[in-house]
Amino acid sequence: MLPPLTPLPDPASAFDELDPPPRLLMGPGPINADPRVLRAMSSQLLGQFDPQFRRLMRETMALYRAFFETRNDWTLVLDGTARAAIEMVMLSAVEPGQKVLVCSFGRFGQLLSEIAERCGARLEVLQAPWGTVFDLAQIEAALRRSSPRLVAICQGDTSTTMLQPLDGLGALCHRYGALLQVDATASCGGTPLPVDAWQVDAVTAGLQKCLAGPSGAAPISLSDAIARDIYARRHIEAGLQPAGYAPGKGVRIASNYMDLAMVMDYWSDAGLNHHTEATTMLYGARECARIFVKEGLPRAYARHALTSRAVVAGVQAMKLQVYGDLAHKMPNVTGVCVPQGVSADKVRAALLSDFAIEIGTSFGPLHGKVWRIGAMGYNARLDCVLQTLSALETVLAAEGHRFTRGAGVDAARQAWREAQAVA
Repeated sequence: MLPPLTPLPDPASAFDELDPPPRLLMGPGPINADPRVLRAMSSQLLGQFDPQFRRLMRETMALYRAFFETRNDWTLVLDGTARAAIEMVMLSAVEPGQKVLVCSFGRFGQLLSEIAERCGARLEVLQAPWGTVFDLAQIEAALRRSSPRLVAICQGDTSTTMLQPLDGLGALCHRYGALLQVDATASCGGTPLPVDAWQVDAVTAGLQKCLAGPSGAAPISLSDAIARDIYARRHIEAGLQPAGYAPGKGVRIASNYMDLAMVMDYWSDAGLNHHTEATTMLYGARECARIFVKEGLPRAYARHALTSRAVVAGVQAMKLQVYGDLAHKMPNVTGVCVPQGVSADKVRAALLSDFAIEIGTSFGPLHGKVWRIGAMGYNARLDCVLQTLSALETVLAAEGHRFTRGAGVDAARQAWREAQAVA
C-alpha cells in the first residue's frame, strides 16, 4: 500500500506568489540563512563550462580548503544534500564485500550503517549508548577485531546532541590499515575540524547548519589516499570516451550519478561532462565559506561556544535538565529533557504558532522526551537565544512547569556577558 498523500485544500493557492511566513529557526537545522548567502544565490546563472564559472568552482575549492584546514586537492562541493555526499563517498570508496566499521552513537550512526549495507559492504557496528561517545580504546578494540577497509563515524550526532572527539582517530585507523570517513553535517563550522591535523580521509558536510545556508549542496574533502582508491574505479561514459580509453582497474561504481570518480573528472581541468552543475547552489556554497573564512575560524568557533553556554545556563535556570554527557555536548545544539507532565509536541506547536520560533524534537527512543535547541550559523547570536528562551518560558509557564519567570533569560544573558569578559 502506498503512503497517504493529502491533496491541497485550495488548489488555486499554488498560483499565489511565494511569500513564506517569518520564522526564527532554532532547531537542529536548517536554520535561518545569512542574508548575504541569499543575495549571492539570486545572482544570474552562468553556463557550467563558462570560464568565469569554472573560476568560481576553483575559488570554492580554495575556500573550503581553508574551512576544512586542509591542503587536499579534492576539496569540492557536491550537488545534493549532506546525505547524498555521505552515500557518494562511501559508494565510491568501498567495493562490494569490503568491510566497513560504523561507530554509532545516535540516529545518524544508524544512517551510516544503512548506507554501508546498501553499498554492499560487510558491516560491523560498534554501538555506544545514546547520550555518550566513544573513547579511542573502544574503537581500537573493534579495529583489531574486524580489520575494516573503512571506518565511518559522525563528528556530531544531532539526534543525541553529542560530539565525538576525533583527535587521534585518523592515526589510529591508519595504523590498522583503515581509512576514516567523517560525517560532519551537524558539527562543521560549530567546532574545530582540522582535517589534515586529524588525518581524516573523507569528510562530508552540509550548508544548512553552522554554515548558514540552505540544504542542497554538500562540501567534501578527500585525502590523496581515498581519492586514489576512488579514482582507481574510474569509468567514462560512452560518448565521452577518448581514443585508447581504458577503464580503471577497480570495480565500476554502481551508481552513475553517485560516481565520485566521474565527478572528480568534472571538477578537474578535463571538465568531462557528468551533470549540469546546480549553479545557484554553488553560489550559495561559495558565499557560505567566504563569510565563514573571512570571520576567522577561531572567532566562529568561539561564537558558537558562547551561545552554547548561554543556552545551557538559560535552560538550567528554568529548572530543565540538559540531555546527555555535558562534557561531550555539541556547541551548536543543546538537548533539553522534557519535564514530567509537559507535552513536548504541544510546547513546540505553541512556540511556532504564537512566537514563530521553531525548535526540534528528537528521534527513536528520545522522541517526545527531548527538545533540541540549535543556536548556530547566522542564529548563533545572543538576541536569538534570548528571544527563544523568553518564548519558551511563557509556553512552559502556561503548561504548569514551575520555575522563576525571567530566570532563563537572565541566566543566559549573564553567562554570555561573563564569557565575553573572560575572552
